[in-house]
Amino acid sequence: MGDPPGTGTPDLPEADAQGRKRWHVQVVWLIPLIALLIGGWLAVRAVMEKGPTITVTFTSAEGLEAGKTKLKYKDVDVGQVTAVKVSRNLDRVVVTAELAKELEPYLVDDLRFWVVRPRIAGGSVTGLGTLLAGSYIALDRGISKKPRRDFVGLDEPLAIQRDRPGREYTLHSVHGGSFGVGSPVLYRQLKVGEVIGNKLAADGKAILTRIFVDQAYVQYVNPNTRFWNASGVDVKVDASGIRVDSRLLASILIGGIAFETPAEAQPGAPVTSRSEFTLFPNQEAAMKNPESDTVQFVLIFRETSRGLLPGAPVELRGVVIGEVVEVVLDVDMDQHTVVNRVLVNLYPGRVHFHSRSPHFGEQRNRFIDELVAHGLRAQLQSSSLITGQLFVSVDFFPGAPSAKVDWAAKPPQLPTTPGSLKEIQTALASIARKLDRLPLDRISTDLGATLRAANGVLQRLDTEVAPQARDALAEARKALGSVDRVLSSGQPVTQDARDTLREVGRAAQSLRVLSDYLERHPEALIRGKQEDEK
Repeated sequence: MGDPPGTGTPDLPEADAQGRKRWHVQVVWLIPLIALLIGGWLAVRAVMEKGPTITVTFTSAEGLEAGKTKLKYKDVDVGQVTAVKVSRNLDRVVVTAELAKELEPYLVDDLRFWVVRPRIAGGSVTGLGTLLAGSYIALDRGISKKPRRDFVGLDEPLAIQRDRPGREYTLHSVHGGSFGVGSPVLYRQLKVGEVIGNKLAADGKAILTRIFVDQAYVQYVNPNTRFWNASGVDVKVDASGIRVDSRLLASILIGGIAFETPAEAQPGAPVTSRSEFTLFPNQEAAMKNPESDTVQFVLIFRETSRGLLPGAPVELRGVVIGEVVEVVLDVDMDQHTVVNRVLVNLYPGRVHFHSRSPHFGEQRNRFIDELVAHGLRAQLQSSSLITGQLFVSVDFFPGAPSAKVDWAAKPPQLPTTPGSLKEIQTALASIARKLDRLPLDRISTDLGATLRAANGVLQRLDTEVAPQARDALAEARKALGSVDRVLSSGQPVTQDARDTLREVGRAAQSLRVLSDYLERHPEALIRGKQEDEK
């Protein structure tokens, strides 16, 4: 239909209906969007892969730098130091480090950390690689189940890590040796382990030394094994001379500990880890035969015991039957006496007793009483004039005063007699007293007068007798010269003497002929000489 006539309204344009336009992203915005997505993904990945953060407290931060010092396990990087600061009380340093994520399950209570630096210990040099690369923090895994994030670092490097096969043992000694952490443990001069620690016992009376023996050699450690200090050179001076153990020369500088099982001992089964042993001062003390039968006695000496030391032998006619255990000074305040009290161990097993009695062991005390009654005594004797060392000699002295053993005392006392050194001192003192009583001043005066008189006699001999003697000798020389001239060849006297000797010779020959004829014809003395028949 058209518009009504007469309105006069103009025609309007009609709008075209079109669909709604879509929003188009420009290409230029794609790059920031992709970068944002990558950054977010990297951030999420970094957060997800970020390792745990720990703190380790050390006494010093020498060689440690934030952002540079590494943490290593078996020489593999497992973390890095992120901060180093001083503790609140300023006595230690706190190191903050970030570890690899895979180490988070192993952050337990007994995880151990220490700083690796160049060190010289136990005859070995370690950490030389840190001279160029710098120090780093090493760690050893723990076995605890308790988690932990703050740790206390070790002041010394860990000698043995937990994954090294072998066993630890503890050695007790009265005095330490010249060995330290890293010193070798030797078996038949072969290194089979090392020392891993030294410390003082809780009571302060012993040194506890921890050693580690590799798994291949733990089979040689049993309950009867003996350990001894193998450090330095073993020099022994005794009555037999000077002996030097040259096998220990390799341990002069680095020290060491050796062990062995005596040949006569039963080996037994290997002992478990953490077992304890005694550390002897030397091989000789370690390898002594253990004595199952021991009898203790007390010896009282009223003379000096200087040079008598624990371990000195007790000998019976040159055979060692015991040893000295202790030497102390015993003061009796009531009697006002001072004596040396010597405790000894005697080993009856070293003496072969011949007895038909099956109960000889029960009669031992009675047998010792009989020996004492026959003069058995103990005395001090010198074992070496060079060192002045003494030992206890047990022998028979028939002239000794009577004595008895008090078996009620614990331990019983064995009678003693003064030693030969005491007798020598007494004799010297007696000689000194006799010399002191001599009138030395008067003897000296008389001797001086005698020497002066002798000097006068010698002077008279020189002035009076000597000239006369010289004249007599001159006259004797003249007389001998005259005799020599008379007897010389060609003189008449000499010729007459020769003729006379020849006549005497012929007369002697006629006497021999007459003697032979009368022996054959004795009747010629009566009848005379008969004519020979023709």
